[in-house]
Amino acid sequence: MKRYLILEDGSSFAGEGIGSTIISTGELAIQTANYGYQEALTDPTNAGKILVFTTPMIGNTGINAIDYESIDPPVKGIIANDVAQKVSNSENFQDLASFLKEKNIPGIFNVDTRALVHRLSEEKTIKASIMDTDDEHAFDQIKALVLPKNKSMNVSTKNAYAAPNVGKTVAVIDLGLKHSMLRELSLRQVNVTVLPYNATSTDIENLRPDGIIISNGPGKPGELSSVLTPILDYFYGNLPILGIGLGFLILSDYLDFELVDLPEEFDGVNYPVIEQNSDAIWQTSMDIDKLVLPDNIQMNMNQEYFDLHSDLLAGYCNDSKKIIATAFNPEGAPGSLDAVGIFDQFLHMME
Repeated sequence: MKRYLILEDGSSFAGEGIGSTIISTGELAIQTANYGYQEALTDPTNAGKILVFTTPMIGNTGINAIDYESIDPPVKGIIANDVAQKVSNSENFQDLASFLKEKNIPGIFNVDTRALVHRLSEEKTIKASIMDTDDEHAFDQIKALVLPKNKSMNVSTKNAYAAPNVGKTVAVIDLGLKHSMLRELSLRQVNVTVLPYNATSTDIENLRPDGIIISNGPGKPGELSSVLTPILDYFYGNLPILGIGLGFLILSDYLDFELVDLPEEFDGVNYPVIEQNSDAIWQTSMDIDKLVLPDNIQMNMNQEYFDLHSDLLAGYCNDSKKIIATAFNPEGAPGSLDAVGIFDQFLHMME
């Protein structure tokens, strides 16, 4: 079935429909990973986005039970150059078309994704819709629709839940966390309680935690400052705090670090960062639109991680203040495990 991706500027791209037949609107976003489409589709950080995959083909490895990053995928649609019709890995894996239909996610393939990438490089945010037509009425519809805000509040857990283990106790504030992060903590025997975005200082204090993690997610720091600033006021300097992705932005904003817009949003894998103490270069996974300008930071860091594309600060660690913050995802998923030692640093900080 022929379907159309239409953009708010009046342009459209035709292709073959796959998955759900619903009409869907979201923010167009480029996904640069050559692998890990299942992780990208189920990552809560991609809530509200229509993902454009730059790899020539997706779907050949199917969908499996291990690589979910959330139970209910939050994306609004996918656009691909080509989609494999058969799964190469195992008969137990689900094919991508069936997965998209089951999860009510529309998609289009046989689309010139190269042209879309060039189009997105010209503007930071583009509203787009997957529709059955590209007539004038369709464009009127997309212009009238407003993209939702407060995405982290929508994807965050509504109720606290435990991921029990026998080691240190950590309170995780869920702004759109990935299952892979919980898996890495479990491998280190960390006893985790996941809390909703609007948890209070008292909620956290009652857990008697050894540390706090502010997770990644799809929101903006300003949308969450009213609920997270009191928590940081209470625990900053007293308990180890790890901020990842959106948590990095929130912690940096709290510390009055200057956040700078990236020329193009990072949304994928293989973003190189260099650790200043060792000159080690890590290939990392990022879903972020701002990094820290290092020039005006009035704090001596024990470790700093710089994005090699922009020379902006993509991570830092201060032992005396007990903070670690990374714009990149230490757990990868998709992406390499170069940065997974961040969890070990956090664990050491709790000793």
